Amino acid sequence: MSYCVNPSCAQPKNPNNVAVCQSCGSQLRLNKRYQPLGILGKGGFGATFGAADLALPGNPICVVKQLRPATDDPQVYKMAKELFEREAQTLGKVGNHPQVPKLLDYFEQNQEFYLVQEYVKGYNLHQEVKKKGPFTEAGVKQFLTELLPILEYIHSQKVIHRDIKPANVIRSQKDRKLVLIDFGAVKNQVNSMVANNSQTAFTAFAVGTAGFAPPEQMAMRPVYASDIYAVGVTCVYLLTAKTPKDIGCDPETGEIAWEPYVDISDSLAKVLKKMLEVSVKHRYKSSEQVLEAMAMAPYEQGMQDSMTTMITGFKTSGSSSSPNSSVTTGLISSSPPTENMGSSNTYISRGSPISSVSTELNQPISTSVKGGGGGAAVGAGSAYNIAQGQGSSRRRGGKTASSSDATQAKKKKKKWREKTLLEAYDKGRRDFTHQELNELNLSKAFLPGINCYDSKLSRINLQGAELSRADLGRADLTQAVMKNANLTEAYLGYANLNGADLRGANLCGANLTYANLQGANLCGVDLSSARITEAQLSVAKTNWRTVMPSGKRGFW
Repeated sequence: MSYCVNPSCAQPKNPNNVAVCQSCGSQLRLNKRYQPLGILGKGGFGATFGAADLALPGNPICVVKQLRPATDDPQVYKMAKELFEREAQTLGKVGNHPQVPKLLDYFEQNQEFYLVQEYVKGYNLHQEVKKKGPFTEAGVKQFLTELLPILEYIHSQKVIHRDIKPANVIRSQKDRKLVLIDFGAVKNQVNSMVANNSQTAFTAFAVGTAGFAPPEQMAMRPVYASDIYAVGVTCVYLLTAKTPKDIGCDPETGEIAWEPYVDISDSLAKVLKKMLEVSVKHRYKSSEQVLEAMAMAPYEQGMQDSMTTMITGFKTSGSSSSPNSSVTTGLISSSPPTENMGSSNTYISRGSPISSVSTELNQPISTSVKGGGGGAAVGAGSAYNIAQGQGSSRRRGGKTASSSDATQAKKKKKKWREKTLLEAYDKGRRDFTHQELNELNLSKAFLPGINCYDSKLSRINLQGAELSRADLGRADLTQAVMKNANLTEAYLGYANLNGADLRGANLCGANLTYANLQGANLCGVDLSSARITEAQLSVAKTNWRTVMPSGKRGFW
């Protein structure tokens, strides 16, 4: 079939073998080589078509974007042409990235402008959420770790995308990688120009989608951080399946009131909050800053929770002690000054610095309370546990569980069996954080999106299990059997996979940031687009069948 691109055509569909539209008489070949096959989308000033390139062997499919300045004003037409050429140059520059569609051609025909780009087959993230439901926290972390480097590249080319949203991020069917599309600034700029043709400055027109674009962008002063805001709003949509319009905003601050709708860790909530700052001054300025914050947040949260637990522990244990009691740890020494011995306040003086934790990873930290009212010893874990962030709280409905609550929850851990876990999952439970799941036999279990953050899964059998988008961050997976498991887009950041058997597993798009892979068997594993370093792979077992993040087999 051939499709007529004339917006006034009453019957745009035509037989495949005709060169002129049978309804309106318009030429059906664009630039004498592109045969439109159907419309992909349209607006008031243009449309996007799927087309076959008849000049290349096999007639490959491409995307043709049409821009029609809806005016006869020669001045407006001249400006539209300048903007179009500038947009084509921009696309040509950023299209060198493998996750940005390449610009294949651009031309003018019948006073209309056309851009021809590489066709990416797959669903956009808006469609994906509608089809499969909201993302898990692990899925959003994976989204950020893959999209932000693309954005970092675009910004390095001195380009601001200005229209990042779920519909403009496609998951390629070919390799499951995310592709950022629609650098459609020209279309929107011309739209504004036609409506306000007295304006002539290129920067005088607002670009973006309402709700996803920050205030400074809608006020026609976009900066690189404007794209960071749009990525943050996109994360909120992925977590909630709700647009900013559905969620609403705080009437006093103008901020999107997203927190009551999500169930995520405090560390991720903190990152999103800063991405969504209305004020550019307080927002992340670059993709690199966001990625660094994501890497550091679990450590900071773990340190904070562990310190809070220790302080809570010695306050509780010391409540019955005499006024002369003193509290001593490897990190903190607390001793009330003599002139305040009758006071109920607690005074803390620092002993060895916090930084010493990194040099004493295997030394336990004990808190002893001495006094005439009966002594008690409170174990606060090891410095390794502090660095690993055990007991990190999670944000539920905008509220934060305290570390003491988390400690109590840990004390009430349920003894899981295979049957009870699978039944709980089938009934809708997905949160299995901080659980004891060692040595369970979950071979071939269907558990997509399960959250086992910081859980004990040593020697567990997950052979052939469906674990796509699972959150296994900080999990103990030592000697776990995960042969042929599907772990696509799973989050395994900081997990301990020492000696794990992952032969033949699918880890395409998985996040293994700082995961321990000492002795892990990755023979035949698909690591396409996975977040993993060469140093991590150097301590694991690989072979010629291992697909590296680059897509190549057997070597980095």
